[in-house]
Amino acid sequence: MAKILFLVTAADHWTLADGYRQPAGFWAEEALGPYAVFKEAGHGIAAATPGGVPPTADPLSLTPEFNGGEEGAERMRTALKEATELADPMRIEDVDVDDYAAVFVPGGWGPMEDLSDDPETGRLLSAWLASGKIVSLVCHGPAALLSTVDAEGTSPFHGYRLTGLSNSEEIQNGLADRAKWLLQDRLVSDVGADYRKGEENFAPHIEADRTLLTGQNPASAVPLAQEVVKALS
Repeated sequence: MAKILFLVTAADHWTLADGYRQPAGFWAEEALGPYAVFKEAGHGIAAATPGGVPPTADPLSLTPEFNGGEEGAERMRTALKEATELADPMRIEDVDVDDYAAVFVPGGWGPMEDLSDDPETGRLLSAWLASGKIVSLVCHGPAALLSTVDAEGTSPFHGYRLTGLSNSEEIQNGLADRAKWLLQDRLVSDVGADYRKGEENFAPHIEADRTLLTGQNPASAVPLAQEVVKALS
């Protein structure tokens, strides 16, 4: 079967406009749900981060509050321990696009900190799009597309229809008024994307445009992974 690369943030915080370092990382549900979908479909998995740094799960994403209680939180923590490929990433610059059928970028606030302006991330995603292979990102994961904007202010993802965490959802998260910028705004202003959102906050919403597949929020992660599997079949 095909092999899928998880491109994951190495950040363990998100720096807000007032300088406060909000504890962050990748959102566990957005990585581990798709990880299970890909594994069940028989696909191989590898991971890459900036500098090859082992990624950090946002502590909030492992709490009972965000997992339907302590039992759900324990399942998530167990799944994290079992996802051994994610714990041993390569450096982004060492990735060979030819070795993989798709790239998947989970969200969490971490990508807002590092993937959004990482040159290696930008080069990799631009090469992936040019290869005709699937590029998939969920929630804050599309922040990585900001790194594809070149010195002339253009991105190969310009004009693509996509989604990602909306301004209204970030407001509902409670940190929008302290953020340096909001993802929806910059996907439109910097990337030149055709941004779309679902009618209801935090309900599943997927956009597919050519080889770009995106999900709006945590609830969209598993449905997005299922779309990736369909596209690879």
